Amino acid sequence: MLVRLLYASRLAKGAAANVVDSILQQSRIKNPMLGITGLLCHDGSVFMQVLEGGREPVSALYNRIAADPRHERVTILSFEDIAERCFSGWTMGLVDLAKVNPGMLLKYSEKAVLDPYAVPGSASLSLLKEMIVTAQIIGRAG
Repeated sequence: MLVRLLYASRLAKGAAANVVDSILQQSRIKNPMLGITGLLCHDGSVFMQVLEGGREPVSALYNRIAADPRHERVTILSFEDIAERCFSGWTMGLVDLAKVNPGMLLKYSEKAVLDPYAVPGSASLSLLKEMIVTAQIIGRAG
């Protein structure tokens, strides 16, 4: 059974500046073995990540993320059974929000900044899907 989990977190105080590179490197090595695909968005302090795959592997990965000291305020925004993946082309795609048109962020929230805590999970998921269409994602799986 396939599931999609969307969560948000904040970069922990004192976490290394290259934390995103480390997370991506680990994800791109481990996720294919687990059958997990997804996207990671960040703006320097806030993370939003969607994970797709089997229920047990996605749940286990989320639990590891929630316990990871690099993350604070880890919050599930959405968790659902799915018939098919939306993010199957990425072992872990990356969206650098510093390079995203602020109008796209404004479409889904009150301000042109990433604040997944202030919008419904469905709005955050719609934002990620629009980023696929507008080619805002880097790191496509080979």
